[in-house]
Amino acid sequence: MVASDLAIAFERALDGIAHDPEYRAVEIVQHETRTRRGQTAFRVTIDTPTGVDLSLCERIAGRLNASLDPLEAAYSLEVESAGLERPLIRPEDYQRFVGKRARVVTTLTIAGAKTHRGTLNGLRGETVVMQTEGGELLLPVATIKSANLEYDPRADLQRNKRERKAHA
Repeated sequence: MVASDLAIAFERALDGIAHDPEYRAVEIVQHETRTRRGQTAFRVTIDTPTGVDLSLCERIAGRLNASLDPLEAAYSLEVESAGLERPLIRPEDYQRFVGKRARVVTTLTIAGAKTHRGTLNGLRGETVVMQTEGGELLLPVATIKSANLEYDPRADLQRNKRERKAHA
């Protein structure tokens, strides 16, 4: 078994999950294949609109293992949640998470910085629009090195406090 054959089987298994009605709510945020010391390592990051629990990660891992085990090759597999600070990978992510706080790192200095924090206001063509303390900021998608949502625990605490007051 060649590592590339294993990688092809992994890609096919992921595609099968993406098209399986049982997993229609599951988004494969990102995945990677690495070869280290003769062993292939797979990592899959998943998300759903309601979040990801350990049970879902186990079901996805089980499905992938069922596809890869018959190939009798050494590999490791990690299936993980995108988490509270979910990476923003595709341009559509910036539109999908409008109104959410984000951290964006650019390859070029824009408005005096390479790291930008603010609220996502969507896309204009190939440009991410963010509302920052300094006003509206335009970040060309081609300059984005990495981006992720920013979780603010204070906002959760304030929301919980408002909900308790409303129910009291």
